Amino acid sequence: MASKVSIRKSSLKSAEQQRQNDGYSTILFYAPGMHKLAEEIQSCNGKTSIRLGDIEWHEFPDKWPNLFIRNSEQIRNSHVLFLASFDNPLTIFEQISILYHLPKYLCRSLKVLLPYFPTGTMERIQIQGEIATAYSLAQMLSSIPLTRTGPSEIVIFDIHALQNQFYFSSNVIVRLESTVELLLNEMKTKEMMNEKYAIAFPDDGAHKRFAYLFNNINYPIIICSKIRQEDDKRVTTVKEGNPKGYHCMIVDDLVQSGGTLIECAQALLQNGAVNISAFVGHGIFPNESWKKFLHSNNPKVHFDTFYVTNTYPNTQLLVDKSPFKVLSIAQILCNICFQ
Repeated sequence: MASKVSIRKSSLKSAEQQRQNDGYSTILFYAPGMHKLAEEIQSCNGKTSIRLGDIEWHEFPDKWPNLFIRNSEQIRNSHVLFLASFDNPLTIFEQISILYHLPKYLCRSLKVLLPYFPTGTMERIQIQGEIATAYSLAQMLSSIPLTRTGPSEIVIFDIHALQNQFYFSSNVIVRLESTVELLLNEMKTKEMMNEKYAIAFPDDGAHKRFAYLFNNINYPIIICSKIRQEDDKRVTTVKEGNPKGYHCMIVDDLVQSGGTLIECAQALLQNGAVNISAFVGHGIFPNESWKKFLHSNNPKVHFDTFYVTNTYPNTQLLVDKSPFKVLSIAQILCNICFQ
């Protein structure tokens, strides 16, 4: 049975003291698109505990990567973190190249912070000829060499399917985390203003992934589903639960075009929901699909608040654009760095 993602809160202070007491420094390297988030992680913990590493990301004339780790001698016996971003296939090779070399500079440990595992939705083969690219990427990461103290740790947030973790070999340790605690903090604040929430899932898959994270909280659970009608059209309906009178918070791991969320919102409103918000861990929004959620572009469904996190660099475009609110994973990552 697949293990569930944990969002347990633990003491950052004691974990930090344990890391500092071992006498080794901590260096955080990062992909070019993650510079801002790396600085946030450093500031969350004070600028003395985590030092930002410096990598020169250049190209040769033939467009192949020309990479250089500055002050590489400082890696020896240090705890090394690498904040990755696999949002673009063109940048994966250069980051994998760095990851393969960091242990060779004799780092004491290596944690790869990969907030978004991009091929997670292509994890299974349903017809002959399909390629499970989730397996391919997992195998590439599994080839990271051992560090002085053992396997590297791969940290992934809100992975699309739990079985993806079994595509990695035993050469690395996969650690699954969730961004849902950021949503719970936001909802607690809103509850002080007498908001009456229900949690809604757009399909059974989202319900299986996230429902247990709300077990200890008294929010009604609503599940939507698509059903096939006589004319062969698929229509989203409320499958379980009653949204009447509630501010429904639609929860899912990621959003692409956004069509599923909008259809779910319409079904909830038709069944008596008084307000609609949404939360997704990964705001991908290809082809600027986020624009359809702006109130001026969507007269049928107005989302009160659309929460996304900064696991994906693209979400920086959404800052200060209503109804979006970008929640930072910096503090969660900072805690993970020392645990």
